[in-house]
Amino acid sequence: MGLERKLRLFIYARIVVSFLFLASTVLLNYQDLTSAEGHLQSGLIRLMAFSFLFSLCCLLFLRLQRYHAFIAYLQTIWDLLFVTVLLLFTNGILSPYSFLYLLSIMSAGLLLGGRQALYAASLCSILYGSIVDLQYFGLLASIGLSRSDAQQLGASHIFYTIFFNLMGFYLTALITSFLSARARESEEALREKTVNYDELERLSTSIVSNLESGLLTITPAGRIRVFNRYAEMITGMTQADAYNTRLVDIFPALADIAGNMDSRMDGEFEYELPSDETMTLGYNAVSFCDSQGVSAGAIVNFKDLTSMKRMETALKRADRLAALGEISARMAHEIRNPLAAMSGSVQMLAEHGSVSEDDQRLLKIVLREAGRLNGLITDFLAYARPSSPCKERFELRPLVEDLIMLLSSDSHFSTVSFRNLVAAHILIQADINQLRQVLLNLFRNSAEAMPEGGVVGIESRFQLSGADGFNKTPAAVITVTDSGCGIDNTTAVHLFEPFWTTKAEGSGLGLAVTYRIIEAHGGTITVESPPEGGCCFTIMLPV
Repeated sequence: MGLERKLRLFIYARIVVSFLFLASTVLLNYQDLTSAEGHLQSGLIRLMAFSFLFSLCCLLFLRLQRYHAFIAYLQTIWDLLFVTVLLLFTNGILSPYSFLYLLSIMSAGLLLGGRQALYAASLCSILYGSIVDLQYFGLLASIGLSRSDAQQLGASHIFYTIFFNLMGFYLTALITSFLSARARESEEALREKTVNYDELERLSTSIVSNLESGLLTITPAGRIRVFNRYAEMITGMTQADAYNTRLVDIFPALADIAGNMDSRMDGEFEYELPSDETMTLGYNAVSFCDSQGVSAGAIVNFKDLTSMKRMETALKRADRLAALGEISARMAHEIRNPLAAMSGSVQMLAEHGSVSEDDQRLLKIVLREAGRLNGLITDFLAYARPSSPCKERFELRPLVEDLIMLLSSDSHFSTVSFRNLVAAHILIQADINQLRQVLLNLFRNSAEAMPEGGVVGIESRFQLSGADGFNKTPAAVITVTDSGCGIDNTTAVHLFEPFWTTKAEGSGLGLAVTYRIIEAHGGTITVESPPEGGCCFTIMLPV
């Protein structure tokens, strides 16, 4: 307890006691105030009134921080003077109020410390001894203290009275000093622990708030208590909104946690965002106990694994394709050499004049298919061993306009219309020739998916991308959409694998080469079928 609180407590107690004593004295002795005894009572009333006013003044000065120590000393001195005057008004040695010196000593010890309590005990001894001695020798008769009252008690009785009071004063001072020291040690220890607890609370709050994963706690009834900032970002709910909400109302897939508090649980689940997007969240839940060892609920930690899952799938595909590409590239070189020899030999036979017309037609078929096979090997080598991109900054919209103008004269695109929604002045950093090949492959893929015609749209924007909501980097996003029949999930999984195609005359290398080019740029390409139909390819290139 601080000095100000102690002073306030003692002053309030003195105000109440002074007021009660003053009121009772006035009410009980109102008619006797004019008698000799009444003059004594009048003096007591004035003393109590002065004590009351003095306490009020001290209470007002407590608002000034720098006067607290001065007020404490002033209070101690006033207590000693007050008790001394009270004894003088109430027959001195015969007064029943000498015990109030003990309260003054205790007050000094609690307000100022053990040494001041001993000083107060010494002053009390001097004051009380002086009153008794002066009354015994008749030196206080002028103020109404009779010498006969003291002499009737006898010298030995007066000696023992002074001695035992002095012993009581010093014992009270010693006990108060000991208790005051212990109280001060306890206050310091409590203050230190309080500071530590406050620091720990601030630290834990800061850690929980800035975790790069979601953290929440639930009661045994499954009601949410803690709900950190990451959880707010994922769900769109604030701590105030989530407080006391059932966990199952926010994450239905975690309904089993409330019923299995004693066991550790972990796993993954799909969570649908308010924007109708679905993300994969990984979680683990452990129970925690209160200070009595009773289960107080569970701590649930979760993290967005959506981007990580996509990266994992992409890495698996890349590893598989890299191994396949290395082997296939070697095989392609081995096939290309004999193919060139066979093609040359057939061409020489076709130019020989002795070959019949039917044989000439067969040789032309062989040459055509050999050329087709050579083109296939060329495309495959471009996939298996792509050249490193030569990146430069350029505007995307003019590139798209040039491609649309180029394809407008192609018969394959006669029933296809383009919508160039790329904003002007959007700059991206990439190999312009390789990106042109990527867009041509996607446009051709879209046209083949719409044999009866349709619309191909291309858009671009900048956005932040990353594995979670905290570590995000800027990226250029290019989307190519069509109004075709769309693709199913099985097709989407294998779409970028070489030689995998759903087309009767397709080689299955166009999208595989596209994937390798984007991968060489450090970007990603994904495909999905929107609910409204068609197909949407999304390219994300780092800025």
